[in-house]
Parts: sequence; C-alpha cells; structure tokens
Amino acid sequence: MLEKALVGSKKYWAWITFLGILAAVGVFNYLHQFSYGLGLTGMHRDVTWGLYIGQFTFLVGVAASAVMLVIPHYLHDYKTFAKIVILGEFLAISAVVMCMLFILSDMGQPMRVMNIFLHPTPSAMVFWDTVVLNGYLFINLLVGWVTLSADKKGIAPPKWIKPFIYLSIPWAISIHTVTAFLYAGIPGRHFWLSAILAARFLASAFAGGPALLIILALIVRKISKFDAGKEAIQAVGRIVAYAMFANVFFLGLEFFTAFYSGIPGHAQSFLYLYTGLEGHSELVPLMWVSTIFAAVSLVMLWVPAIRKNEGTLVLACIMLFASLWIDKGFGLIIGGFVPNPFEEVHPYWPTMPETMITIGIWAIGFLVLTLLYKIAITVREETAGIELEH
Repeated sequence: MLEKALVGSKKYWAWITFLGILAAVGVFNYLHQFSYGLGLTGMHRDVTWGLYIGQFTFLVGVAASAVMLVIPHYLHDYKTFAKIVILGEFLAISAVVMCMLFILSDMGQPMRVMNIFLHPTPSAMVFWDTVVLNGYLFINLLVGWVTLSADKKGIAPPKWIKPFIYLSIPWAISIHTVTAFLYAGIPGRHFWLSAILAARFLASAFAGGPALLIILALIVRKISKFDAGKEAIQAVGRIVAYAMFANVFFLGLEFFTAFYSGIPGHAQSFLYLYTGLEGHSELVPLMWVSTIFAAVSLVMLWVPAIRKNEGTLVLACIMLFASLWIDKGFGLIIGGFVPNPFEEVHPYWPTMPETMITIGIWAIGFLVLTLLYKIAITVREETAGIELEH
C-alpha cells in the first residue's frame, strides 16, 4: 500500500514540498546545534529542559489519545468509530515519531541513547519511558497497517491482531503515566511534586489529542471523498468536552493546594507563570491566553448548539489545542524550573535555532501523518468506506 502515498494532486505535492522545506531547515539548524552544542539553545544551568522536552511531553499525550477511539470501537463495538479509528491510530504513530525526535534533539550526544538499551537501568523512569514509547509505536504500526490491509481486501481483520488491539489500551495509558512520573519523581521541584500529575497528563491528553483529530477529520472530509461521519465527530467532541472539564478541575486542585496551604515552593511557580515574579513576566501573556482559550473552548464544547455546529466546533478545538500546547508544552516545563531551589528567578526563552528545530520536527511529524493519511484515505475511497465487522 505504500505506493498510494506516491500518487497525488499538485496540491498534495505542494504540501509535501512545503513540509519538506521546513524539515530541511530544521535539520540544518540541528546540525549547527550538534556541532556547537546545546549552548545554542536558551537552556542554561537552572533550566535544563526547555522547548524540546515540552513538545515531547505534549505529543506523548496526543499519541495516547488514540485509546479514546480504540476503547469504544474495539471493546464496546461502537461502530460509529469504524471509519475514524484509523485516523486516530495513524495520528498516534506520527506523534510518537515526533516524541522520539524531540528527545534526540534535547540530547547533547544523541548517539548515547543506545546506552539505555546496552546498559538498562530499570530503576530509572527514562528507561521505562523508552520501552513504552517504542512499544506503543510498534503496536500502532502493526494494528493500523493490518486493519487497513484487511479493509482493502474487504475482509475482517485476522483474529491474531485482537490481543495487540487490547494491549494498546493499557499501553496508551502507560506512556503518559510514565512520562508524568519523570517529573513527579524529581525531588526539589515543588511544581511537579504532585500525586495527581499523571491524572492531569491523561486528562489533557484525552482532550488535546481528540481535538486535533476532529480538526484533521474535517480537513480530510474537505479535501477528499473520505468522511469519518458527523456522528463520530460529534461523539469525539463530547469526549473532548468531558476530558477538558477534568483537566481544568485538576488544575484548579493544584491552585488550591498551592495557595490555600501556603506552600511557597509550589505557589511561586504559579506566581511566575500568571503574575510574574521578581520583575520577570515573560510567560504571563502566554499563560493568560491559555487560560482564556481554555475557558472559552470549554463553554463552547459544553453547549450542544455550539458543539453541533462544525464551524464553531473547529474554532473551539483550535482554541483548546492551543491552550493545552501553551500550558503543557511550555508553561508546565518552565514552571518546574523557575524559580530554582534557591528561590532565584533565571528565566528561559527559546532561541531562533531552537525554534526552527522544533518547527522542523513538527514538519516531519505532519509529513509522516500526511503520507499515512494519504494511504488510508485512498484505501477507504477504493472500498467506498465500507464498514466492516471488526
């Protein structure tokens, strides 16, 4: 089926070329970083994780969100998700690819990643994060490809694939839980030292990932004959609404714990992010944009009349996705490092090379996603979108 990605319209190839150029610019900047070192980035002694790890954390959630389609479709035989589930699985693949690239970009010597496999340390969370990410990538590749191949042939997927489908459910939850443990297990970082951090990660994942999927599904409908179905999109919209409510609730719990208890280490990070601290307010505008977008999008998703209008639904999903990207892909990371354990404020802001590498990795991710979606859409168009008994 790979050959289907090599055939397309002028617009398709223009999009591929555009993504290729962005990816090439990112690679060029990465080679400069590899030669010069991480001093090229805005990271420093106090902020050792920056934009790269923020994107990794956010995209792990996007990858994990595929489980919100797999559970209803495969466990509860919810046939409404029969068409859209492949889009979710392929989105998970591209998200994991980007996660791995961001990890490599954050390493001064990326070849040392092999030490994780050559000298495994089960007591280290990064070891388990590597295991679950690679495993999840393999499972989604296998499940997505086998089910799509069966669809192309007009037959039901083979029975041997079912255990892998069921395995993907706890595995999806594990990839974001382990990622949360990377933060929650670090002593001296009060902002991350929370028992509900993993729950916050999962709630934001189950909101942000499906929100992006809704946007992608509507784009696919517009540019091709493949339609995931209005009922499926609305069902995903309800999932996004519930998950976003849980995410906002969990964030509210963190605010209460920090300020009502009067724990300085926890409260100072929130103050830095939302009001500024010691004259430093670099992230304040971004965090308030995130807060406003979260509130507005949540209201829009909870009002049925607004959610059922696909125009306003897309707007709500865009705002929600942007809100979570700011909060989780930027604020969460920086807030954990600023102020430092000595209560000193040493701010961080990404440099231009760092930003271009990030854009380049996102371009590679969307390039992978475009090729996978091209294959899936072509197969679905050839089979006239026939719903099969899975």
